[in-house]
Amino acid sequence: MMEVLDIKRLQVLLKVVETGSVSAAADELFYTPSAVSQQLRKLEEEVGQPLLRRRSRGMVPTDAGHVLAGHARTILRQMDAAVADLASLAGLHGGSVSVGTFPTAGGSFLPLVISRFRHEYPAVKLDVRSQRLEGLVDLLGRGEVGLCLLWEYAWNPLDPKQFDLTPVFDEPTVLVVGSEHQLAGRTHVAMADLKSEQWIVRANDHPVAEVLERSCRAAGFTPRISFQANDYQEAQAMVSVGLGIALAPFSAVVNHHPGVKVLSLEGDAPSRRVVLAQRHDRVRAPAEVAFQSLLLQVAEEWRHDLENGALSRPSP
Repeated sequence: MMEVLDIKRLQVLLKVVETGSVSAAADELFYTPSAVSQQLRKLEEEVGQPLLRRRSRGMVPTDAGHVLAGHARTILRQMDAAVADLASLAGLHGGSVSVGTFPTAGGSFLPLVISRFRHEYPAVKLDVRSQRLEGLVDLLGRGEVGLCLLWEYAWNPLDPKQFDLTPVFDEPTVLVVGSEHQLAGRTHVAMADLKSEQWIVRANDHPVAEVLERSCRAAGFTPRISFQANDYQEAQAMVSVGLGIALAPFSAVVNHHPGVKVLSLEGDAPSRRVVLAQRHDRVRAPAEVAFQSLLLQVAEEWRHDLENGALSRPSP
C-alpha cells in the first residue's frame, strides 16, 4: 500500500517540473540542490516509480511525474485557500471582507456598495482587489478574495461547478459617439444603421471586440476598425475627436467623456451579465454575508435606475 504523500515533497516536485531543473527549484524554495534531490528520491520511493528524467537541458517529468505534478498543483492551491480561510475566520473579531472586482465595475457600481457598507459597518476592514477576469478567477480560487464580481456573455458563461455564482445585474451594450457626430442628437440607434462607420475597439482581443464582431455580423456587415484602445477612457477620447464610434458595456461609460454621447442600441448587441462569485467550499464569515446582502440590495436599485434611465447622465 502506498504511503501518504508528503506535501512538502509534492511542492518540490512541482517546482522542479515548472522550472526544469533541480538548481532553479532549489533557488526558489530556498533549499540546497542536494536537499531537493534528496526529497525527490524519497518521493519516488513513496510512489514506487521514477518521476523525473534527466536531459541535457535539465529535468523533465515522466508520465507519472506529469500526473503527480498536476495533482500537486491542485493540492497546494487548496492548501493556500485553506490558510486564507483560517486567516479570515481568525479576523472575525475585527471583521474583514476581501472583495475582487474588474475595472468597469470598480469604476461605477462597486463604489456605491462600498460607500454604503462603510457607513453601515464602519468597524469592518475592506480589502478590495481589481484585476482582469483571469486574475480574479485565480485570486478567488486561491482564497485571496472571498467575494468576487465577475462577468460573462452568453457565448462564454462561467462554470457554476467552479464557483457559486449569484446574478447581480445584466447591463446593456451601448453605442458611444462623438458629440459632433451626426447621430449625437438621437437617443437610440440600430446596428444596421452603422454599416458605413469606422470603429474604435479595445486592443488585445478584449471581449468587447467580440461583442462588436457578433453585433455587426448579426446586422449584416463587417466592422472597419480605425483604432485599438488600451482602455475605455482612451476609447472615449478617440471617439470624442471623431476617430470613430465604439461599443461599450454600460458600466464603462457611466462616467463618460464630456465630448461623447451614449446611445441605446435597439436590441442588436448582446448584454453582459455581472455575477458575484465565491468558492463552494468557503466558510462564510458574517462580514461577507452582510457585504453580499448589501451588494445585492444596491444591485436591485442599480437595475431599477438603469431600466428607468436614471443612471444616464446628459451629455453637455
